[in-house]
Amino acid sequence: MLEVGVKAPDFKLPDQNGKIHRLSDYTGKKVILYFYPKDNTAGCTKQACGFSERYPQFTEKGAVILGVSKDSVSSHKRFEEKYGLTFTLLADPERKVIEAYDVWKEKKNYGKVSMGVVRTTYLIDEQGIIIKANDKVKAADDPENMLKELD
Repeated sequence: MLEVGVKAPDFKLPDQNGKIHRLSDYTGKKVILYFYPKDNTAGCTKQACGFSERYPQFTEKGAVILGVSKDSVSSHKRFEEKYGLTFTLLADPERKVIEAYDVWKEKKNYGKVSMGVVRTTYLIDEQGIIIKANDKVKAADDPENMLKELD
């Protein structure tokens, strides 16, 4: 996980509509950049729906939400449409950004060891500096916790 106080690595990724986003596009806004394992899984859906439900409150506080996984643009589009998500999902199938943000790790699931995305949320300030980093994210609680961080 990247440390608080460091400059967040810039990136260039397509969203669920194929539009390219760069972190530098959001200079002047706070960015909640969250990494999640997979579209349409229980925890990831709870987390995404929580961010979507609170989206107006995040925008009121001048924050942007960007969700990143290694799923494809078309998978993100289906995920967005199925749950009516109101924020940007970024596709990183080559794991360039996932690895730049140090969230591709060894995971244990029922005793089986594999590599995967560790659910991690970063809060990045208006100048692109990481001001909060959490890799002990509880999917259902993350949106509310991040909203509190903006107060």
